[in-house]
Amino acid sequence: MCGIIGIIGTKPVAPSLVDGLRRLEYRGYDSTGIATLVNGQIARRRAEGKLVNLERQLAEAPLDGVIGIGHTRWATHGGPTERNAHPHATRRVAVVHNGIIENYQQLKTELVASGAVFETDTDTEVIPHLVSYYLDRGLGPVAATAATLKRLEGAFALALIFADDPDLMIGARRGTPLAVGYGQGEMFLASDAFAMAPLSNRLSYLEDGDWVEVRRSGVIFHDATDAVITRPISISSISGAMVGKGEYRHFMLKEIFEQPQVIAQTLNAFVHPSTGRITLPALPFDLAAVPRITIVACGTAFYAGMVAKYWFEQIARVPVELDVGSEFRYREAPMPAGGVALFISQSGETLDTLEALRYARRQDQHILSVVNVVESTIARESDAVFYTLAGPEIGVASTKAFTTQLAVLACLAIAMGRANGAIDHDREATLSAALREVPARAAEVLRHDALIGRLARELADARDALYIGRGSTYPIALEGALKLKEISYIHAEGYAAGEMKHGPISLIDDAVPVIALAPPGALFDKVASNVQEVAARSGKVLLLSDAAGIERLGDKVRWSIDLPRVDPFVAPILYAIPVQLLAYHTAVLKGTDVDQPRNLAKSVTVE
Repeated sequence: MCGIIGIIGTKPVAPSLVDGLRRLEYRGYDSTGIATLVNGQIARRRAEGKLVNLERQLAEAPLDGVIGIGHTRWATHGGPTERNAHPHATRRVAVVHNGIIENYQQLKTELVASGAVFETDTDTEVIPHLVSYYLDRGLGPVAATAATLKRLEGAFALALIFADDPDLMIGARRGTPLAVGYGQGEMFLASDAFAMAPLSNRLSYLEDGDWVEVRRSGVIFHDATDAVITRPISISSISGAMVGKGEYRHFMLKEIFEQPQVIAQTLNAFVHPSTGRITLPALPFDLAAVPRITIVACGTAFYAGMVAKYWFEQIARVPVELDVGSEFRYREAPMPAGGVALFISQSGETLDTLEALRYARRQDQHILSVVNVVESTIARESDAVFYTLAGPEIGVASTKAFTTQLAVLACLAIAMGRANGAIDHDREATLSAALREVPARAAEVLRHDALIGRLARELADARDALYIGRGSTYPIALEGALKLKEISYIHAEGYAAGEMKHGPISLIDDAVPVIALAPPGALFDKVASNVQEVAARSGKVLLLSDAAGIERLGDKVRWSIDLPRVDPFVAPILYAIPVQLLAYHTAVLKGTDVDQPRNLAKSVTVE
């Protein structure tokens, strides 16, 4: 959520700042801006909306300066206007900020009383005014920033430049990620490695509470007590090449079509190619002795955890507690000795999930994570990490990250069941074989793209839609509804199909399409009965099932998509793909911004 880039260079930095912001667009934003030092003065360009608006301003009024900061803003305090866009500045300091300053109103009251004049509606503006307050009282930039950081409450990442010191940039992190990049006579700050990929692959990550003085000659790290410390330099594996859409119209469609490949890559990291045995990274505890798993995630990742709950309980016979990251730690849940807490996040930076991880750590849980970003904070703070090999996911609405999360979680459930004796060798072999079929079956599902595009026309004019499923496809119904909401802005809800008769069935009429997920298996007849209940009330049903299921329900449904017959164990992975495509094509028909839908951010680093 939001993005920061900062550069101390040897040539005008504005073009590189804009390029860095372009690489941060995937995180989601609604305004942009940069600031540089020009002849000892802070100069800014800011724009509402997309980065192209900032580029237009820079074309009309270029910015010089070899030191500068840039920002993509996702509005929290104050609307997404040019006036509220970052960087915020006084005559002496400019700042970009990800996060929220919780005590900004108190600080603003104090600063106004001392003569400060505020120009925006944001919480961020208290930062440059507070730094300036200390500068005006004789402190240097480093000391003034240190004093300011002690006054700020909340979660944030900051980058600051100073009119009085053209060779200094200061970064600070509390809860929200920030990294330093090392160049030849140049230095960089950014929210993530991807933003710095063309500039540097030698990175140091700030730990929580750190702040750093950055100069061309090097860096000085401080911890929360201001003590000078060291942070290791790591080599980033992220490519410097800008990820492109290739032949696809949108990143989201490209990423949907990458799923056969990335699911295969992810499974190959866990499934032995000849024996089919599941092989996990070394764990610092006995998998067979785990009394309970607590799964915490947000958004789409939460639905991956919901599927995993079915798998862990049915296959490994281990009880699972499941919660959303934004609620978990506030329940102050008691956690059993020796328990495992499992955290799922594409970015590895989701603040709600990260804070839940830290709560679980304080409860002496073993910490596992499923993430897609190797250098992420959640990965670094876990006891063991299971990586999804999805590659960069640029579309805000998660697709390939979700299905690779499911692939990893399926492998973990099998491994746990084998370790604790809940399944035998033959059952493991059967489940493993079903998993290894998934990439090929996923490619078959994608052949329905044109059909789904035509069916989307029936959905595009709807005001509401319902998704239903049972068992492990109930979470996919929830995910399908979320996808439709995220990118087409159509109101949609997902329900456990058996719950329809407990209230939601009152919504059914011929204007509300119902998407029914009914893979083969023990629950098919139950879903079939629910479909008939909908049909009896003039509901329009789109059925996702195999050929046999469609034949059984053919006269009860308006439309159908014939999906490959697979083991029910892997059905959630495959059935996620058509609901992604349905949401995508509906959004295209409605003309929305598919890759960067309104109000959403890819990496949510505020609470």
